[in-house]
Amino acid sequence: MKKEITITWPRRRPYSSVLQFKVTLLETDPPVWRRIQVPDYHTFYDLHVAIQDAMGWEDRHLHDFKIQLLKRASLGIRIECPFALEDLEDEAPLMTTEVTIMDFLQEPGDRALYTYDYGDGWLHDVLFEGSYPKEPGKKYPICLAGELAGPPEDCGGIRGYYDCVKAVRERDNSEDRLTWLGRWKPNRFDPAKIKFWSPLRRLKIALED
Repeated sequence: MKKEITITWPRRRPYSSVLQFKVTLLETDPPVWRRIQVPDYHTFYDLHVAIQDAMGWEDRHLHDFKIQLLKRASLGIRIECPFALEDLEDEAPLMTTEVTIMDFLQEPGDRALYTYDYGDGWLHDVLFEGSYPKEPGKKYPICLAGELAGPPEDCGGIRGYYDCVKAVRERDNSEDRLTWLGRWKPNRFDPAKIKFWSPLRRLKIALED
């Protein structure tokens, strides 16, 4: 029988430093990437929400983080999404709501593989670039930089993403793709326009659904 797993609700905590990450969507060329900073107390679920917002995802699907514990070795861990509980076989899986980022990503150069939407299979390299003092007057998380718009939700993975890029560039609406894409433009990205959700609000809405 599986052990009962309790999900901890995200909450704000006092902090004096922030963690900086470069998040790159793999298999994109030129790469779609973001540089973000998040409070040092954040869990992997909080980081998931920040990545979703920075990349323009809509958090409709499952996710996980994989971390290689030893270089040049196959030993690693997987930190699971709280919505996958019913499908997990492990009695006590690591959950993103229960594990803080600093439990595993501590030194600049440490990295994780973040997967979102097992159908489309969006893989992100999450590179920890270091810890920095919190700046007065700034609200965190924050997106410092990035390039290109994130792929539209449910567009069919990397191949579907490039089909969307081609349709926009060639103004080809033969399959109603431009109608479906609306105002999405592959080269349009402004870090100043990124709005970050409260992880608590996001989790409550997700569990209600």
